[in-house]
Amino acid sequence: MPESLPDLRAAAGVLFDLDGVLTPTAEVHMRAWQAVFDDVFAHWGITPPYTDVDYYAHVDGKKRYDGVAAVMRSRNVEIPWGHVDDAPTEDTICGIGNRKNDAFAAELRAHGIAPFPGSLALIEQLRDAGIPMGVVSSSKNAEEVLGSAGIRSFFTVVVDGVVAERDHLASKPAPDMFRAGAVALGVAPAEAVAVEDAVSGAASAASAGYGVVIGVDRGAGAQALRDAGATSIVDDLARLLAS
Repeated sequence: MPESLPDLRAAAGVLFDLDGVLTPTAEVHMRAWQAVFDDVFAHWGITPPYTDVDYYAHVDGKKRYDGVAAVMRSRNVEIPWGHVDDAPTEDTICGIGNRKNDAFAAELRAHGIAPFPGSLALIEQLRDAGIPMGVVSSSKNAEEVLGSAGIRSFFTVVVDGVVAERDHLASKPAPDMFRAGAVALGVAPAEAVAVEDAVSGAASAASAGYGVVIGVDRGAGAQALRDAGATSIVDDLARLLAS
């Protein structure tokens, strides 16, 4: 029997992750990470090779530098953290993270991005129903992605990697970012809905006390999302459209 899904029009507010939920930028991020870690691992002779398994286990949903540190730690490699303004050529956590950001930005500007059709249909329906919406994304590129996708105007609140760094918010899976999103949107987490495709993001929303956490399975795995705290699972946001 198909899973009974919540009607998001009954929520006090809905807060969406961005990459992989509203836009297919997760694919762009994955390609950028692969290229950067292929280079880093080859340069230092690190094994085993970086794969998509590493992306979902160590990078997905986290702030960029935390993702770099987690991948390097998974290979028992410790390097200096460095500084946020490190050159992309620097062999530091921040330098590698900045190198990845350059690769992502170049790809985005060269090819642009469009929202998932089902995601666009859902946020249009929620806008028409007067439901407050926000974005909670670990990416520092969130504003640029939202603008490129033509959907920035749907959201009154954007808590992204820039805000997280400014306000010293811990990376997902800590509850900080989704908690800050609810505060900024003016809703109680228990009355709000979070929509996430990352295990770390589902865990963040669940630990922040969200009443409903929708897991969007774009590759993380339905069971992994449930184990992290997702209360419902969909493979496309079109499944959440109210008839």
